[in-house]
Amino acid sequence: MERFYFGDNVLPCFETGIPLLKRRLDQLTDADNIVIAFPDDGAWKRFHKQLDHFPMVVCAKVREGDKRIVRVKEGNPSGCHVVIVDDLVQSGGTLIECQKVLAAHGATKVSAYVTHAVFPKNSWKKFVHKNGENTKDAFAYFWFTDSCSPTVKNIENKAPFEVLSLAGSIADALQI
Repeated sequence: MERFYFGDNVLPCFETGIPLLKRRLDQLTDADNIVIAFPDDGAWKRFHKQLDHFPMVVCAKVREGDKRIVRVKEGNPSGCHVVIVDDLVQSGGTLIECQKVLAAHGATKVSAYVTHAVFPKNSWKKFVHKNGENTKDAFAYFWFTDSCSPTVKNIENKAPFEVLSLAGSIADALQI
């Protein structure tokens, strides 16, 4: 499988938004009560080494058509602010099912971080806080990077969304 579409003279440099997330988590009042959750083994493989100082929960998911069945595979979210970490979100179905399972297992709050918030067909709307919504059914925070600029334009300043800008990381990588 070919992964890069650059000429022979271009050397790609991969950057991650995880340091931005870690800085933001350090600012929270419950920073000492954070547990990182992964919606599947793939997310765990991609991110666990960068987040290994946090307790972790790994979920497992099975897709049956449009339905996602999620369960806690390992770890304990009880009594903690759990942050689900994944690389991208589209419809958000997996994150929503993860949130429900983590809350059912005793998580006091559930938030999410994704590097790429694609959200086709305005699927982000299902995450927006509604008046009178039970906080147990909503994401406390939903962090994402500005890698998908149309998404940023659509949802900035709408709770629970918060943009973590990659501009500084990219400038540092380019040595600007």
